[in-house]
Amino acid sequence: MKIGLIDVASHNFPNLCLMKLSEYHTRRGDRVEWWNPGGRYDLVYKSRVFTDTYSKDEINVSNADEVIRGGTGYGPGGGNLPDEVEHIMPDYFLYPRFLGTAYGFLSRGCPRNCGFCIVSGKEGRKSVKVADLSEFWRGEDEIKLLDPNLLACPDHEYLIEQLVQSRALVDFTQGLDIRLVNRDNISLLNQVRTKAVHFAWDNPDEDLTRHFRRFAEMTSIRSSRNRRVYVLTNYGSTHEQDLYRVYTLRALGYDPYVMIYEKPTAPRITRHLQRWVNNKRIFHSVKDFKDYRPVKKED
Repeated sequence: MKIGLIDVASHNFPNLCLMKLSEYHTRRGDRVEWWNPGGRYDLVYKSRVFTDTYSKDEINVSNADEVIRGGTGYGPGGGNLPDEVEHIMPDYFLYPRFLGTAYGFLSRGCPRNCGFCIVSGKEGRKSVKVADLSEFWRGEDEIKLLDPNLLACPDHEYLIEQLVQSRALVDFTQGLDIRLVNRDNISLLNQVRTKAVHFAWDNPDEDLTRHFRRFAEMTSIRSSRNRRVYVLTNYGSTHEQDLYRVYTLRALGYDPYVMIYEKPTAPRITRHLQRWVNNKRIFHSVKDFKDYRPVKKED
């Protein structure tokens, strides 16, 4: 068979689903390539990870006997990959520019069920182990871990030990749940080679100060630049609540990073807050938001 692949999202990140499908069909003896409108295919896969306006599916495929669409970007009910595909080593050669980095999940699911996140509805409200590191890592220098809530998995210490033993540089791309850190898993995380750790403080009604303080006291990562915390705004929070989280995190030795939910609907002051916090040159020189003077184009 001749197989065509379409990465609808086209963001600067490899599509793990397409990499697994490429490897699966290649092992079967099929010919796999990126879809070409001038070619002819037995089967074309279209994968859309994101739902934002930048990854609209405007690609019309009329040169294939069958077209299969999948991914979160197409909405719920897209289906999962068959086990023989899901648990195959990804074809990293599909994205040559990302060679040297491994991508994958050790766990899936999250118990938090946050209203702005699709993970709990898609993967379940329990974090469970779905793979060992050897399933998608074969000695690459860097590992991009895609787990939505690794620390909520009952097997997380066993999985973190695998990351420790790899000696690869690990990026916890979706962040770690600060509410679940404790002396034991912080000790393990201290042994993982990582440039930085990422957390989130999304709910303004939940004071996470003691959790952030505990991690700061126990972590071997001393620089605030390498301890980033995403702060969700424009999702039921007031400006005062946004400022409280930003100021508290900075005082505790973390690097806050403001995320705006549905930015087109955000009030002007929230967009100014994002500019002030996320431009670190400004954030470190202008200590108080009330002293920040946005340039006219930001209005």
